[in-house]
Formats: sequence, structure tokens, C-alpha cells
Amino acid sequence: MTQTLTLRRPDDWHLHLRDGAVLRAVLPETARDFGRAIIMPNLVPPVVTAAAAAAYRDRILAALPEGADFAPLMTLYLTEQTDAADIVAAHAAGLVTAVKLYPAGATTNSASGVRDMDKVQGVFEAMAEAGVPLCVHGEVTDPDIDIFDREAVFIDRVLDPIRRRTPGLRVIMEHITTADACGYVRAGGPDLGATITTHHLMINRNHILVGGIKPHFYCLPVAKRESHRAALVEIATSGFERVFLGTDSAPHTRATKESACGCAGVFSAPVTMACLAQVFEDAGALDRLEGFASLNGPAFYRLPPNEATITLTKGAPVAFPAEIESADGPIVVFDPGTPVLWRIERV
Repeated sequence: MTQTLTLRRPDDWHLHLRDGAVLRAVLPETARDFGRAIIMPNLVPPVVTAAAAAAYRDRILAALPEGADFAPLMTLYLTEQTDAADIVAAHAAGLVTAVKLYPAGATTNSASGVRDMDKVQGVFEAMAEAGVPLCVHGEVTDPDIDIFDREAVFIDRVLDPIRRRTPGLRVIMEHITTADACGYVRAGGPDLGATITTHHLMINRNHILVGGIKPHFYCLPVAKRESHRAALVEIATSGFERVFLGTDSAPHTRATKESACGCAGVFSAPVTMACLAQVFEDAGALDRLEGFASLNGPAFYRLPPNEATITLTKGAPVAFPAEIESADGPIVVFDPGTPVLWRIERV
């Protein structure tokens, strides 16, 4: 039985760092284990221009612990007023790695997102020509669509038409949650990739709702049936090269999660690699963890993999920290509720 596992240092291709006190509290948890991360732009106000992305990157770099080896990869928030030339120039300069599409109202701080996809078709075409990747929160927001069906409907009504109208556009379906999305990315060709979160590999909707509401498992897209979770595990552990890790680690303070209208988001950054090692071992696929966490993402984004490595060891069940402190209040850490036997060796 494998007791030690060494792999190239992983990257996180979907991360929320927030700003201010929360940024300063959570950034060390990612920088400790990950070499790079795609940084989400849904601040208030959102990061919609190259100048705003540069300023946010500067705040992130200023908050890094001394000696940390971590690179934030910045994104721009797509709106119906987005200037395609600003995107292309920022990408060419190496300031912006991707653009994020939020359907308006789909998730936290998405009110400024896109309501009419026709209004941004010109931006998509400019991005395709310039090779700028599009990260997509894949849910419709129609009130008549059940929340558990919003991802599948988005693929049919929104994503597939965009891709058919815009050949060459590289798209990342972020935080996929359904067997439908797994099938679509498998059939999608070289310009389509997908990220999968740690928590969607480990929990289903029963974990949120059975035995009382568990607000710290509530996220968007919401976790689905067990059959969908199993489909995610199958594609993640299969060696399929166009799916990769994007934690969607999304910190909120305990008070804002445990409230009458609790925020959506799971804070998994501190425990992700230990949890993933357990998921992959349980699937008999430890040899494929490096591909999912460290190789597939850089390949899709046309970046080199990290040269440094991390080592995980297996032993007694890990006692994860219950929360981390921030000046705004404690932030609860994801606990899958099942034994995790792997931990990262700290030097």
C-alpha cells in the first residue's frame, strides 16, 4: 500500500480570495500548497478593467507571507459594457490570464454579470482570435428552472450556442456538478475544459439537507444527487486530460454562513490536497492525482507545470482545523465528515 506520494506542486484554477481582512487571512492557506491560482474577479465593485486587475494583483502580492512562492493569475469580470480591446491588450501584456462569465444573479456578487449573451458576442469573437480563455459559471437563472437543473439547461441553452457561434474560443466550464457536464466536456473537443472542486467530489445534496441544514456545505452550483457526484469522481480519476482542479474555495465568515440567508461558498483551500488524495486512493487512482491537480490545468492554459514538488504521507486520520481567524470573524474550514488519512509533509 502506498504510504508516500510525491507530485509536482499543484495549481488552483478557480479561487476566491476576497479582499481586505479576509484576503490576508486566507491567502497563506493557498500559497502554502499551490504554485498558482486563477483569481476570481467578483469583488464589490467587480474587477472589470485591466487597471483594476493590476491593483487587485498588487494587493494580493502585498498580502503574501514572506518567502511565499505563489503567482496570482488575474481574471476580468465580463459585463455587457466590457471593452474587447482592453481584454486583448491585458492578456497580451500578461496581466490577465482569462475572462470570467457570470450570468447575472447566478452566484455571489454576480449582479453585474451578463443578461443578454448577444451583447457580448463581439467580445467572445475577439477573445477567440487572441486566444483568451473564457471561464464560465454555467447556470441559468430563470426562476422557472429548478436549481438542480440549472447547469444542464445552461449547457443546452447558452454554452453550446456560444461555442457554435465562436469557433476557436477556449472555454473552461467551472465547478461542474453533473453527469450532463461530464458528458459534454468529454465530447467537446480540444477547446473545452472543465474544473471540478474538492467538495463536489466528496459531498452530495443529502450532506446539505439530511439531519438538518448544513450551511457550510451550501455552495453554488449546489451539490447534486449521488449519481452526479459519482460521475465527477469517475471523470476526475479517469486520466481524462481536459478536467482539472479548481477548488472554488470561497471564504465567508461564520456569521454570514450561519444566518437567515446564508452565503454560498465552501472554504476548502487548507485541506484540498489531503482530501483529493483520499478521493483518488478510494477510486484506486492515486497515480492519476498529479495529472488532475498539477498537469492538466497548465496544459489547457498553455503554461508550463510547476517544477517544485509536494509530498503527501498516509497515516492516522487527519484532524483538520475547524476554522481560521480573520479580523472580520472566523472562517469555517471544509470538513467532509469522513476520515482523511493523507496529509502534506511540511518542511
